[in-house]
Parts: sequence; C-alpha cells; structure tokens
Amino acid sequence: MEIAFGVFGGLGLFLYGMNLMGMGLQKAAGERLKKLIEVLTNNRLMGVLVGALVTMIIQSSSATTVMVIGFVNAGLMTLNQAVGVIMGANVGTTITAQLIAFNLTDFAPIALGVGVGIWLFTSRKSAKDFAEILIGFGLLFMGMDLMGNSLAPLSENPAFKSIMISLNDPFLGVLVGLGLTTILQSSSASIGLLQALAREGLISLNIAFPILFGDNIGTTTTALLSSIGTNKTAKRAAIIHFLFNLIGTIIFMTLLRTPIQKVVLALTPGNIQKQIANAHTIFNILNVIIQFPFAGLLVKAANKLVPGDIEEEGVGLKFLDSRIIETPSIAVGQVSKEVSRMGKVVEKNLETSAKAFFSKDSKLIQEVFQQEKVINRLETDITEYLVELSNAPLTKEQHNAVNTLFNAVNDIERVGDHADNLAELAQYRIDHKLRFTDEAIDELKVMFDKVENVYILAVEAFKNTDFKKAEEVLKMEEEVDFMEKQYRANHIDRLNNLACQPSAGVIFLDLISNLERISDHSSNIAQYVLDKQNS
Repeated sequence: MEIAFGVFGGLGLFLYGMNLMGMGLQKAAGERLKKLIEVLTNNRLMGVLVGALVTMIIQSSSATTVMVIGFVNAGLMTLNQAVGVIMGANVGTTITAQLIAFNLTDFAPIALGVGVGIWLFTSRKSAKDFAEILIGFGLLFMGMDLMGNSLAPLSENPAFKSIMISLNDPFLGVLVGLGLTTILQSSSASIGLLQALAREGLISLNIAFPILFGDNIGTTTTALLSSIGTNKTAKRAAIIHFLFNLIGTIIFMTLLRTPIQKVVLALTPGNIQKQIANAHTIFNILNVIIQFPFAGLLVKAANKLVPGDIEEEGVGLKFLDSRIIETPSIAVGQVSKEVSRMGKVVEKNLETSAKAFFSKDSKLIQEVFQQEKVINRLETDITEYLVELSNAPLTKEQHNAVNTLFNAVNDIERVGDHADNLAELAQYRIDHKLRFTDEAIDELKVMFDKVENVYILAVEAFKNTDFKKAEEVLKMEEEVDFMEKQYRANHIDRLNNLACQPSAGVIFLDLISNLERISDHSSNIAQYVLDKQNS
C-alpha cells in the first residue's frame, strides 16, 4: 500500500507539474500561439510543424488533438488541415520523455524555489508566467523522483517479477500500454512511469517497447471521447488520430521493431531511460514520414468510417466550441465571429418585421416570433460561453475584449426584442384593422429604412473593427433622434386635427419609439468599436 500511495502521489505531482509548465509556456507564448495556428494552410507539411510546435508548448498531444477537434467543430480548420496537425502533435509530445531522460532531478528543488520566489515577489505578468514554467518543471521532476523511489522496493517482489515476465508477450504489452494511457489520459505520464520503472531497473527495453507502442494508441481515447457530440467532420478528425497511431503501431510491431531497437541500443547503450525516450521519438517521427504521403487516404478512411454529408448549419452556435477555450486568443476571435453572426440573424428579423407591418402579412409576423426564439437561444449560449471564457487565463486586453463582447451581445439581443415588438404592433394593426394616413405610412417607411441602415452599419463596423463606419453610425443615430421627435410632433398634430384614428396614433408612437431604441443600441455597438481605437 505504501508503494501505491507513493506512486499515486508522484504521478499526481508529475501530471500537475506538466500541466502547470504547459500553461506557463502557453501564456508566455500568448498571441504567438494564435499566429502559429493562423499560418495553417492546406499545406500539410506546415500543419505537421505547427502541430509539433503547439504540442511542445502545451506539453500534451491529447490536448492539441482535442483542441484540433474543437477547431474543426467550430469551422476554424478543415479536415485536410487537421490531419497534418495531428501527425505533428505526436512528434511534439516526445519532448517530455526526452526532458525526463536527462534526469534533472537534482535541479528540481532549485527550479521550484526560484519559481515560487518569483511568483511571490513580482506582480509582472511575464515574470509570473516564467515562474509557472519553473514551478511546473520542478514539480514534474520531483514527481518522477517520488515515483522512482516508491517503485524501488518492487525489485525484490516475486509477484512483480512474474508480472514483468508475462509482459514479454508483445500483444499483452501493447494492451497494458493502451490501458495505462487510457486511464491516465496522458501518454507522457504513462511513458514517464515507464521511465521511472526503468530507472530502478524494474523493466527491460524488450518489455518497454510494446508498452510504449500501446501508449500511442491509448492517447487517442481522449480525442475519441472529446468528439462525442461534435459534428461529423470533428468525429472524423478523432478517427484520423486513432487510425494514424494504430497503423503506426502495427507497422512497428511487425516490421520495424527489431531494427529500431538495435538503433536505440546503439545510440545510448546502458541508459534505458534515454532508450525509452529515443524509441518514443523515433517511433513518432518515422510514423509521420511513413504515413505523411498517405494522409489523403487517412481522410478517405475517416469519411468511410463516419459516413454521411456534413450537417447543414443549424440554429445553434456555429463558431464556438468549449475546447477552443484552451487557447483564449483564438476563442476571443471566434466569439466575435459568433456575435457578428447573431447580429446578421437579428438584422434579417428586423427587415422581416418591417415587411410584415407594411404588407400586413401574418405569416411574416410568425416568422419574426420564431426567429426571436433563435436569437434568445444564441444570446444565452454565447453569454454562457463568455462566462466560461472569462474564467480562463486571459491577458488584460483579452479581458477587455470579453467585456465588450458581453455588452455587444446584450445590445444585439435588445435590438431583436424591439424587432419582436414591431411584429406585435404589426399583428395589432391587422387584428384591429387600423388605418394610417398616407403621410404617416411615408414617415414610417423613411424611419424604418433609416434605422435598418444604422443597425446594418453598426454590425459591419463591429465585425470589421471599422472606425469610419462606427463614427458614421453615431452621426446617423443623431439624425434618427431628430426624426423621432419631428415625426412624434407631426403625428400629434394629425391626431389633434382628427386626421387618423386615436388607436392608430398610439401604435404609430410605439413604432417610432421602438425604432429610436434600435438606433440607440446600434450606437452602443458602434461605440464599442471606437473604444478599441482609444484603448
């Protein structure tokens, strides 16, 4: 039991240290990580390089692949782009095993002490990010040391020796590696455990090889689980990851195991920790080289295994996926796209409400009511996503962007509410057979047209961060305010002169009041754009 507790605690320190170091590296990379993703093109080789670099930064191929599934699900990446990144992620994850192989345990307390010191005595963000990297590094190696020391007594345990002998069966070794990585949800952790066993002389390279190959299959379970509930393209990305590692394992177990084992032994004779690290690295690099020319076939195989056409765009979120929150700089940009998309949905509903009023078409009114439910759902989903994003490690600029998006979503949703009000007034006009003077109808047409243009311009300014259009919105909003006052006075004159029905007069005033409020919210949206110019 003492051994189990020691291994469990050491593994916990290892995983936490690896995660903390990855978070520190990711925050230190900041916008550069976003740029790495943005350089992706249909060039798969570039995708491999980006996948490897991103995984080196975040210290987990599983996290990179889950992120890729999020990107694919949100339409940020195509399947052809994803296949290269997935291949590269497998290469990038080998950096952790190589780091462990250097056995820097003696430096772990120093890194931990310096890291905590920097964290406590500085308020600078960049320094705190560096402190996280040092603390994570220290905890990782202290975890490795604790695991190794806890495992040492097993060398005299007969039951353990018999288990190790049974693992000479390569197929069983692959299953053990697969199961171990599936449980730990990290190939780096399971390979780290292998290296800890090797350090204490508890495992030979002959036994470690098949377990290592099984680890590479086991790491795909994280992505497969993550793909549940995603669209078909994202599911195909997870399948590609599984097929890539499965095919690689089969190739190495049947054809390349013996020559690779000889190369590894020749490179670092007498150092089994480095041999395991080198085997892991060589496996993943050669696997990419062998399968890279056949990446298109992997995509075709995934399409066969997950058949059917890509789902048509629904009424829910299109650009957002919770997995993208792992890279806040990209997540903020995706929320902005989703908010702009919501703005276009509201724009269409505003146009429909205008048509419904002037054509007295009950069918169009019902269409507005239905779309209002969609708008409300979008507002709820985007707001929930923003709440989740606001709890991620954000820079000051990203926090400001999230706050702006909160406000923009609220203003756009309020415009949707006013469009719904306009449709209700249109229904009231139909139900009560209200008559308006030609002058009143002409004024309403002018004001509807003006307000629609103000709102459209505001959404375009927000989408493209167009300061010129934002300034134009503010000028037009003043014109709408003047128009509302003028038309209100004109209509009161008509009522006093008995030119129109009193009930129609009330509806007219409600209409121009709602239109003026739409203009106000449009002005708010434009102001958020101008605030960026001044920040």
